Amino acid sequence: MNVQTRRPRPAAITLTAAAEARIAELMAKAPTDAIGVKLSTPRRGCSGLAYSVDYVTEANAFDERIDTPGGAFFVDGGSILYLVGSSMDWVEDDFAAGFTFANPNAKGACGCGESFTV
Repeated sequence: MNVQTRRPRPAAITLTAAAEARIAELMAKAPTDAIGVKLSTPRRGCSGLAYSVDYVTEANAFDERIDTPGGAFFVDGGSILYLVGSSMDWVEDDFAAGFTFANPNAKGACGCGESFTV
């Protein structure tokens, strides 16, 4: 009998400790119907795609779920191909705060950093 075991598939995106901490902060003050936070790449901006992080109220079978210490993080199923191998961080300085992305699939970005192209 030949039994093959599957090794776990790596997550489409890697979250830094700072990103996981920010997800925990968001979930601590989330609306009561939120089950997690979701990353998607809607068409927007001058380069074509943008990163969007929002609360999600229901799981979609096509989304990838990553369990973090602070709550569930979902990656939109239609965006996974644009994000495979990426990492997401949370960065704060004196003037701004936000999620940042290191995306090996991005071939270019607009001047303001609002959007990217693959």
